[in-house]
Amino acid sequence: MEIEILLVPYDSARRGERMGAGPEALIEAGLEARLEQYGHRVRRTVIEPPIGSWRAEIRTAFELAIILASAVRSAYAAGRFPLVLAGNCSAALGVCAGLGGDVAVLWADAHADFNTPDTTASGFLDGMALATLTGRCWTAMAAQIPGFVPIRADRVWLLGARDLDPPESEALMRSAIRRVTAEALDDRVAGQIARELRGITPRYLHLDLDVLEPSVGRANEYAAPGGVSPAALAAFCNALRQYAPPAAATLSAYDPAADADGRACEAALLVLDALLGGIARLPGT
Repeated sequence: MEIEILLVPYDSARRGERMGAGPEALIEAGLEARLEQYGHRVRRTVIEPPIGSWRAEIRTAFELAIILASAVRSAYAAGRFPLVLAGNCSAALGVCAGLGGDVAVLWADAHADFNTPDTTASGFLDGMALATLTGRCWTAMAAQIPGFVPIRADRVWLLGARDLDPPESEALMRSAIRRVTAEALDDRVAGQIARELRGITPRYLHLDLDVLEPSVGRANEYAAPGGVSPAALAAFCNALRQYAPPAAATLSAYDPAADADGRACEAALLVLDALLGGIARLPGT
């Protein structure tokens, strides 16, 4: 496989800080060499905002999504697998726009990211990423991303989320988004999802690294207890690769400063090994 790694090293419009430092830290940890070890051809592109553009959390997030959408579209059309390493989950807007069509989304995250400007208590734009992706908010800004269409809620699986605000919980209960608990996330769930996804393409896997249990690897300051073990998440990705391989994947929200012992980085590499390692795709997938 030819893999195009797309780095979006920004967190809230700040380059290389906090979770914005994660993409380049994963590269420095040897990600490219690991992928090449499996026989993949790897190329790398860094996504940057337009030169001269004023840096602001909302504006910059959507500017990055516009540029990322073009890069994903080009890679996908050329038969390359877009692997996005991003600081923020809002990168998903650009990925889905670049893939085009009615994308099926598997969203693994400790948080639902389902707040809106009217329900958020933190004001953190990244806490609205899935809400924006499904058309609940920021509709005018999202419409500026070429190829973007809101994802139907019944084509979204929310995996491992447990740290939710009450308004998010209420909104999810009213939505058609399907949920899988952190305790249930494993290879068997991947097989079940694959059966439901049969014939549905393209598929997109979004991995916010704080879906992991922080006691075995703290990905960022927002990590919450009750998460998925690295082994279970790797087993899920391994099975997904075999039975319903995604057309693109994102690994987001890794803050090296929060990962004092390096275990979250090791977990990230393990999970990407499982998703993009040497496992053959099965016929009919």
